[in-house]
Amino acid sequence: MKPDYANEKALQNLIKNALAEDVGDGDHSSLASVPADAKGKAQLIIKDEGILAGVELAEMIFATVDKKLQVDVKIKDGEKVQKGDIGLIVTGKAQSILKAERLVLNCMQRMSGIATFTNKLKQKIAHTKAKLLDTRKTTPNFRICEKWAVLIGGGQNHRFGLYDMIMLKDNHIDYAGGIRQAVEATKKYLQENNKNLRIEVETRNLREVEEALAVGGVDIIMLDNMDLDTMRQAVALIGNKAQTEASGGVTEETITAIAQCGVDFISVGALTHSVRSLDISLKAMK
Repeated sequence: MKPDYANEKALQNLIKNALAEDVGDGDHSSLASVPADAKGKAQLIIKDEGILAGVELAEMIFATVDKKLQVDVKIKDGEKVQKGDIGLIVTGKAQSILKAERLVLNCMQRMSGIATFTNKLKQKIAHTKAKLLDTRKTTPNFRICEKWAVLIGGGQNHRFGLYDMIMLKDNHIDYAGGIRQAVEATKKYLQENNKNLRIEVETRNLREVEEALAVGGVDIIMLDNMDLDTMRQAVALIGNKAQTEASGGVTEETITAIAQCGVDFISVGALTHSVRSLDISLKAMK
């Protein structure tokens, strides 16, 4: 389930920076109050219903803080949880458990919230061909975990960054002088730089859809903020000439109707920028 971008090097770098931010020159609360040789055990308590995510990352965080910590995973990434469930039990040096606690919780709570919301929206379009996509509307330096959580929740990742796909949005098109100019310049750029990247073009009306089709070489046509009737017309107009992606203002209330227009993809920025974190805590066991 772990994607290529969530590789060992990337995750260790994330964990290292996050611990440096949180711990600084020491967890003085624990160092001051808890004996250095004290051993402890703590359990991860789930206080919400949803989809659990970040378990594998939590194991890495505990191991980075103290390789002697023992983690007993009770619930794996992607599994449904309800209030009162125990996600994992960690055993070892008490100071180490306390040092890792907040980073583990911050990551798991947010990742689980994203996975839960993703799964909820996916169920609303399960009867259609539309696939649920995330966006680049992520938290700086936490994109790896947020996009990973989307996958855990059953969604699909769109491009990871600016480098792995061409997406010509309204500002690109306006600066370039139009869709034709933007696409033609893009195809020339890719050829000259020996790059094989898919091209997606944002369209705001049927005239722009026609322009994107006329220039050719476009893999995906984004239908941005279109009403349902216009979107259905756009899908019919495009046919099999390109894939289609609905985007802009997609909500729990509108996503089903949008999917039923026949689009291939629906991108939802709210998957990563507007979720409520799942309520999870780590409590010492006596």
